Amino acid sequence: MGSIPDPGELIELTQPTFDEFQRQTSVMTSCTLLWKELSDHINSLEQNLMRQSEALKRKIETLDSETKASLDSLKKRELSIEDSVKIALNRVYFHTEAAMKIVNDNVEDNPDGEVDDGDGLLRLLKSTCLKMEAKEFWNFVSGKKKEIDLLREKIPAALSECIDPARFVMEAISEVFPVDKRGNERGNDLGWACVLILESLIPVVVDPVIGKSRMLVTPSVKEKAKEIAETWKKSLEERGGIENVRTPDVHTFLQHLVTFGIVKKEDLEFYRKLVVGSAWRKHMPKLAVSLGLGDKMPDMIEELISKGQQLDAVHFTFEVGLVDKFPPVPLLKAFLRDAKKAASSILEDPNNAGRAAQLAARKEQSALRAVIKCIEDYKLKAEFSPENLKKRLEQLEKTKTEKRKPAAVPANKRTRASNGGPMPPAKAGRLMNAHVSSFPAAPTFVRSPSHTQYPAAVPAYPSPPAMYGSRSPPTNPYAYSPEAAPPPLAGSYPGAPLNYPAYGGYGIGLAPAYQQAYYR
Repeated sequence: MGSIPDPGELIELTQPTFDEFQRQTSVMTSCTLLWKELSDHINSLEQNLMRQSEALKRKIETLDSETKASLDSLKKRELSIEDSVKIALNRVYFHTEAAMKIVNDNVEDNPDGEVDDGDGLLRLLKSTCLKMEAKEFWNFVSGKKKEIDLLREKIPAALSECIDPARFVMEAISEVFPVDKRGNERGNDLGWACVLILESLIPVVVDPVIGKSRMLVTPSVKEKAKEIAETWKKSLEERGGIENVRTPDVHTFLQHLVTFGIVKKEDLEFYRKLVVGSAWRKHMPKLAVSLGLGDKMPDMIEELISKGQQLDAVHFTFEVGLVDKFPPVPLLKAFLRDAKKAASSILEDPNNAGRAAQLAARKEQSALRAVIKCIEDYKLKAEFSPENLKKRLEQLEKTKTEKRKPAAVPANKRTRASNGGPMPPAKAGRLMNAHVSSFPAAPTFVRSPSHTQYPAAVPAYPSPPAMYGSRSPPTNPYAYSPEAAPPPLAGSYPGAPLNYPAYGGYGIGLAPAYQQAYYR
């Protein structure tokens, strides 16, 4: 066994080497870095947990507020049902009394639909609505396109007289929507009447107590409206798809969805394609927002710009408040440049050689008017002055007016066509006044069988050898000046060689000379 060292004995300690010192230093550095990394990770976890906790807290608060608002709304709707029912019953009672009064008084309808003023028009509209005569209502409205502004003002008041306005409107427009049933009369577009009636129905079916959040449309009527929408969608295949459908039909369909509140979220892409295809329609931006396409507006605006529809893109931009993202002035200038290029291409098109200038001017005029109106509507004069555009428009209109003016012709300067000498009196040179009762009838000249039909005028006749008193007859009495000559009769010779009686009764032998000239 080894001996135990004495505690009092001094033991010689070994000195650590430099390598050992470096090793220990490296271990301590690694531990420090690891500790720092772990501390940062733990702090990051704590911060994430705090952020998630705050987010959950905010969501809970939002859900609580939304739940409270929904409960308050449901309570308000529940309490409003009784009042709404009373209002509806009172309306039904009032309308019933009014309808019975009309029937008892035997009110005479105007079969021609002629009215003197807005009150007369409103009376006729109310009469058809009270009697629920949807077909008569439709025929009256569709025949008053010239009074569309007055109809837009009066139709809501008339529809409010109906027992069931929503059903009445669907029956009224059923002749042309969802499928046109007119047969041979389809050429007459009545989409404007459908849109007008559907727009006028909205303020009528809004709940009088809580507003647009509840529409007074019965479930059965809403289901019928959904069936109509599906029927229209299925008919697209027969019309050649979205690309070939008419814009008035698209407008009617989209307005139908908004009016009856039957927009489907799964069909938003379908609605977007319809809106972009008919973007030039005035009310399309508002319809797009009502259809729930607000989130898709930036993409729709970019698509319109890529298609060269910058003016339509400006309307959509102002509707959804994206003016900062899509500045309107550059879009309008690009629209004008494209219109000018299109006008230049029309001038270069050989197929439009006869009216190329007119078509090109019309194209540029249309673009100028549209841009000027856009500048005025959206108050863009400070950014884009329309003065130069108006000057250019006036210049085009002035050029168009000057082209229409006939060339000025002197009234009393009748000259001979051959040598510039004086012409005979005006009456002697006109075909309509050639027969004068004081002269005998000229002999009838027979055309040679071998003589072919002249396509236009007969060559000038030689001057006769005889004298007329102290004045020589004109070298060619039938050569009219351009301003005095009447238009030639189609398929015939000028009337002078056959029925001109002048100089025929003086016994100077004119007939042989005329005959000789005729057979040349």
